[in-house]
Amino acid sequence: MSIFFHEEQGVFHLQSDHSSYVIQLVRGLYPAHVYWGPKLRDSQVEGLLTRRERASFSPSPFRDDASFSFDSLPQEYPGYGSGDFRQPAYQVQLPNGTTVAEVEYESHRIYGGKPKLEGLPAVYTEQDDEADTLELRLVDRVSGLSVTVSYSVIKSYDAIARSVLFRNEGAMPMTLLRAMSASVDFSHNRFDLLHLHGAWARERHVERRRLSPGMQGVESRRGTSSHNHNPFLALLADDAGEEHGEVYGFSLVYSGSFAAQVEVDQYETTRVVMGLNPFDFSWLLEPGQAFQTPEAVMVFSAEGLGGMSRRYHKLYRTRLCRGAFRDAVRPVLVNNWEATYFNFNAEKIEQIAKEGRNLGIELFVLDDGWFGKRNDDTTSLGDWVVDRNKLPDGLEDLVQRVTDLNLQFGLWFEPEMVSPDSDLYRLHPDWCLHVPDRRRTEGRRQLILDFSREEVCDAVAGMVRDILKSAPITYVKWDMNRNMTEIGSAALPPERQRETAHRYMLGLYRVLEQLTSEFPHILFESCSGGGGRFDPGMLYYMPQTWTSDNSDAVSRLKIQYGTSLVYPLSSMGAHVSAVPNHQVHRHTSLRTRGHAAMSGNFGYELDLTAFTEDEKNEVREQVKLYKEIRHLVQFGDFYRLRNPFEGNEAAWTVVSEDRSEAVLYYFRILSEANEPIRYLRTRGLDPDAEYRCLEDGAVYGGDRLMHAGLAIPPMHGDFQSFLWRFKRV
Repeated sequence: MSIFFHEEQGVFHLQSDHSSYVIQLVRGLYPAHVYWGPKLRDSQVEGLLTRRERASFSPSPFRDDASFSFDSLPQEYPGYGSGDFRQPAYQVQLPNGTTVAEVEYESHRIYGGKPKLEGLPAVYTEQDDEADTLELRLVDRVSGLSVTVSYSVIKSYDAIARSVLFRNEGAMPMTLLRAMSASVDFSHNRFDLLHLHGAWARERHVERRRLSPGMQGVESRRGTSSHNHNPFLALLADDAGEEHGEVYGFSLVYSGSFAAQVEVDQYETTRVVMGLNPFDFSWLLEPGQAFQTPEAVMVFSAEGLGGMSRRYHKLYRTRLCRGAFRDAVRPVLVNNWEATYFNFNAEKIEQIAKEGRNLGIELFVLDDGWFGKRNDDTTSLGDWVVDRNKLPDGLEDLVQRVTDLNLQFGLWFEPEMVSPDSDLYRLHPDWCLHVPDRRRTEGRRQLILDFSREEVCDAVAGMVRDILKSAPITYVKWDMNRNMTEIGSAALPPERQRETAHRYMLGLYRVLEQLTSEFPHILFESCSGGGGRFDPGMLYYMPQTWTSDNSDAVSRLKIQYGTSLVYPLSSMGAHVSAVPNHQVHRHTSLRTRGHAAMSGNFGYELDLTAFTEDEKNEVREQVKLYKEIRHLVQFGDFYRLRNPFEGNEAAWTVVSEDRSEAVLYYFRILSEANEPIRYLRTRGLDPDAEYRCLEDGAVYGGDRLMHAGLAIPPMHGDFQSFLWRFKRV
């Protein structure tokens, strides 16, 4: 058991392999956060909380204890209205219109294993001894609101998964206005805040800045986790770097609107809250009804950002992703989108597939334009029937042509959307998200189907199911190309309209659970204009995501580097595309495009038939090389070596778990006249082992490679790269 309860002192000690998290019941009623950090002996967790009398502007609810104030107590799950003026974790409106609730400890439960969350994605265990769970039952004795705060300690990952279950145990309805998944109070503010921000085609750029007094943080109000901010933040000790110093990571397993907020208060303490965005959210709880929050996964590392990332990578790769492809190497693919866009026929697709087969590619993916009357992006979303003008013999014939080449076949869908110019919309105009008497704002000429409605979910799932049953399809790219506007549902009463966005996510998760369970042989890849929904919630159903619509190799250095802060390489779709690049119009060498794409799930997105013979030979060698290293890329330990946000270079390495082999990547962006000799030191190897470099046959000690490094070879021109492979002798 990794959770200990000291009953006399009212202290809970949650202990993982390398960290401790300590909760104390103050006055036997109020769970206070007193420690999170490097592992403590269980004998050393008492007496950690210090309280002092504060000025009258931090009021005390107890006349006999002036040192007690909610305004200064480091609470585990704080509310608002009884003296804590900081950001609350929950807020509820009662039948009399007031919003003051005060939950107190009633009981707790400690048990082995980790429960599933009803209707929501979450980290899981395969054996009960992998995790232990603490549930604190808190009750507001006036209203009958019960709040069960759950902590699951995933021991070997130094991670704590937190979620909250609200239940109305009173006699009258009440409305949740705020329901965060986690709240942590730190005793100081000596942190840097790190988060990932961006925009379409410029996702997950790294931002690090010093905490300042007041509110700071990130959020999405777009109905998706969004291109703009990722549902993640980290607090770094001011001396923390890539491989040293204390780092606290917070990641939300959710795909909709979220908030991750940090507040530094008057006493220079820090509060982090994370969960559903309370903006435009409420949830009516009738007597006896319950509401489950999504899960927040908190990770502690004393080995800097790299240590935090490797913990998230292993946890999400092995205990969030599921299914047959969790532990299987992913196929090398070619996608026709940038080769043809909407303009293709069966013969053109067969030509690209045949060329792919000749180059060693394993999977062909047919992108947008195969259904309805889809010759551009103005029509046919929702009409998931094959376009017989483009494919006169049907999808089955095309799939047969491709599989006869000994290739697998994949297909693009955008099932959550509907075009106003579609048979589905003409038949069911009320099936989209909309508000009465308001315009229906379009994005990419499309509207969003109302997945909060069961009949809509069932109809869409049925159409997708019919296509997937019609042919031997082994891959699905599931796209979603706009953010939510006019968020309302024709099926909900007025008092529940602000539930629509979250009910949408619950409906989507239900559909994904059905389809991925019914078609376990299909590799599903998530996409939302590239990385607009790259979040842990989607990874639970689909083990990889199209990282960005921007496939330019130089842009991808930053995008993939930032993504790696939380997400494993096995989750990143990365393709070689044509030059000039279609997003930034840059010319980069095929070599550099290949090395950047080989840092994820590798593929091509261009017209293979347009290559010269020299280019085909180079592609053939790239595919061969990736097949030799993909077990490392997809399942190894990842180390960032040089940061493209801080200079002219990027570098990283992936090392096998047993440290017997490694692949090392180096990228230089712009050339430099009369450049100095630079050395690249790697990480993660066995310092006492000898490693052979497969590129030149030289043998190096692991200590030399990590501490002295390799001289970077001379490179000519902009946008250059190099790759080394090492195997233990």
